[in-house]
Amino acid sequence: MRPKNRIIPEKTIYFRPEFTACPHCHAKLVRAHAAWKKKIATLQGVIFAWSMAYRCSNSQCPYPNARYRSAEAEKLCMKFTTYGFDVLCLVGELRFKHHLTRKEIADELNRRGVKTTDRNAQMLYERYLTLLGASIDHHNRSVLQTITEEHGGLVLSMDGVQPEKGNETLYVIREVLSGTVLAAKNLKSGSSEELQQLIRPIVEFGYPIIGIITDGQQSIRLAFEKLLPNVPYQYCQYHYLKDIAKPVVDLDRKLKTELKKSLRGIRDIERKVEEQASSEGEVAKGYIAAIRSLLLEDGNPPLDLPGMRIYQNAKAIRASLEQCLSKKGAFASSEHRQNI
Repeated sequence: MRPKNRIIPEKTIYFRPEFTACPHCHAKLVRAHAAWKKKIATLQGVIFAWSMAYRCSNSQCPYPNARYRSAEAEKLCMKFTTYGFDVLCLVGELRFKHHLTRKEIADELNRRGVKTTDRNAQMLYERYLTLLGASIDHHNRSVLQTITEEHGGLVLSMDGVQPEKGNETLYVIREVLSGTVLAAKNLKSGSSEELQQLIRPIVEFGYPIIGIITDGQQSIRLAFEKLLPNVPYQYCQYHYLKDIAKPVVDLDRKLKTELKKSLRGIRDIERKVEEQASSEGEVAKGYIAAIRSLLLEDGNPPLDLPGMRIYQNAKAIRASLEQCLSKKGAFASSEHRQNI
């Protein structure tokens, strides 16, 4: 039968509380028992750590059953693991920064002296995600507390994003005033009952909610109305503008199409410029590159109309080209201006 933990420690370290006197009655602390002991693999080597629990020596202490342990020992690793926090952080860096696979992560850890396998690398990655999630949750609660103190409560928004038709929809809940993402989950169904399960933990945080903003999806509205019936609701201004500005967006789409059609002759001009090797030709190539970039322009209607953006940028290029030609003592022909 193989031993439970086969890593071999290089040294044994005993940890005791960082203070020697009881924080309540100031009597001397004495050793009570070993709180825990285990082998821990770190980037600096393998250690056998003992965390010793201490108690107050004063029998009249108001907290005679309190036990005190080393904070340094508690920072070595997560519970139920034998790998240090430094190893977990390295796994996160290798995965998210360097995009290594599970096998590549295991190979890198072994190269650094941390003995592990592909399977253990996967376990470490999962532990890292757990650690990351706990850190994010702690950070979010701190942000929500600050927002509550400054504004009297939270403003929640919820929206669903479906990557492609037929796929699961990603529903995201955010706190509007801070932009903090509070929950995100892929759901096969966007029914009011399923959305309530996603919203309920946010409500159970206990922070006051002073407003709700959504895109008007019926199931989202019903879910919030069921859980927060007395909280003011507002239709998202962006979606509202998008609905009332639909005729303007349609006209802008036609403008964008016509403008791109007028730029199709740029390839013929580009061929002529390539045949000429001169300083003027280099300047012309710069203008051609600027015009070509217009074909890639895109906006975010209704607040940023792509057709109007292309029109304004094309107008600026034309004005610059005319100014350049006037300095050279030449004048753009009507044919050139039409091409611009």
